[in-house]
Amino acid sequence: MKPRISMITLGVRDLPASVRFYEQGLGFPRMESPPEVAFFKLNGTWLGLYGREALAKDATVPAKGEGFEGFALAHNVNSQEEVDAVISQAIDAGATLVKKPQKVFWGGYSGYFKDPDGHLWEVAHNPFFWVGPEDQNAKQT
Repeated sequence: MKPRISMITLGVRDLPASVRFYEQGLGFPRMESPPEVAFFKLNGTWLGLYGREALAKDATVPAKGEGFEGFALAHNVNSQEEVDAVISQAIDAGATLVKKPQKVFWGGYSGYFKDPDGHLWEVAHNPFFWVGPEDQNAKQT
């Protein structure tokens, strides 16, 4: 198997509200899709939004879930200032601040927010990785 994550699908309570948050609030580019789902093309992957109940039914698991779901999505940027700007943009779009951006133990700078459905996002600047147009994982030398 070639390791990759080609798409992340989030189960949401209110699809139109979540679409507004990601499309208008965060500026994610929306792709054409059927009305019961929304797709956004990101650099190197896609983000899908689908009704929480429908996604659980499709996977044949219970839809009920609360609190920490055991994962966080991460958005890496090129500077501490960009971390602050992205967190501010998310808050302005309706996200909830979870952890104010700050220097962290591993040598970077990051903060966390929850989207309108409570999905946890980390926004980070990692000085050991380069984020650029080729989406390379290693810092260029």
